[in-house]
Amino acid sequence: MRTQRQVVDYALQRRALLAEVYSGRVGTTDVCDASSYLLRAAKFHGQPTDVQCPVCRKEPLTLVSWIYGDELKHASGSARAPEELARLANLYEEFTVYAVEVCRTCSWNHLVQSYVLGTRGLRSGKPRRRTVAE
Repeated sequence: MRTQRQVVDYALQRRALLAEVYSGRVGTTDVCDASSYLLRAAKFHGQPTDVQCPVCRKEPLTLVSWIYGDELKHASGSARAPEELARLANLYEEFTVYAVEVCRTCSWNHLVQSYVLGTRGLRSGKPRRRTVAE
């Protein structure tokens, strides 16, 4: 996406948590705790991936994108499909997207990535106003 910025990747945190699970220091009940709301969002708004669930290995993971931002008003805190993200990125100045991977079989879920979308900072056709210091 053209306006994606301030990307934070949580792959190292995911890897560390899975190492804890595989070693037995953390139980699967502690990490397979997706809420029913998250599982419903995965079903209706999620994007299927080719990555198998690292816990149950029965099903490919689903990626769910949650959006947050003051400018979004009532839409803030909702799950959105990728095509909706592109449309919203052109409508709003700035909002944050949190991508969560979810297994609909065992309820594994983990924050994968967060980033900011929106039109803020893009060059527009209007010239920028100069300050007194310039």
